Amino acid sequence: MKLAKTIALATTFAATALMAAPSMAQTPKPIKQHNAWGAYSYNDAQAGKICYILSIPTEKLPTDRDHGDVFFLVSQKPDGSGRFEPQVEVGYPLQANADVMVNVDGKEFKMFSQGNNAWLADVNQEPDLVAAMRAGRSMKVSGKSSRGTSTNYTYSLSGVTAALGDVANCKK
Repeated sequence: MKLAKTIALATTFAATALMAAPSMAQTPKPIKQHNAWGAYSYNDAQAGKICYILSIPTEKLPTDRDHGDVFFLVSQKPDGSGRFEPQVEVGYPLQANADVMVNVDGKEFKMFSQGNNAWLADVNQEPDLVAAMRAGRSMKVSGKSSRGTSTNYTYSLSGVTAALGDVANCKK
């Protein structure tokens, strides 16, 4: 029950963050929950239907800090290419010019941060990260807050492949 409430809160937050203009924020429509990953969509006045998957961490470190809303999402690019864009959202500002690292079963990917978001430093690695997530069991994300606190998040990858399948078919 706690997981469902947290995902619902994170979903609303993620949809708002993904929107170009917060004044046009739409309530996301759940497509389906697959274990740790949920598939969602919403309509954007400019980009049309936006589809994405979302998960919350199973572990947040350090445990003595308020991390705010933290999640990992993968959105379908609105250009019709069928490609996915992985993104990290945290509930605090990330340290400027500091890398955010994603580790999927030993495969590392470097992200850059802006505010409380992070994206892959090399967009050409987006398909590689998504493929690693599909094949993987666990994902860890590490970064630093603007105050210099090292943070670490662990995500289950159970259900990610099915959720990505829902998103791939979302606009059809």
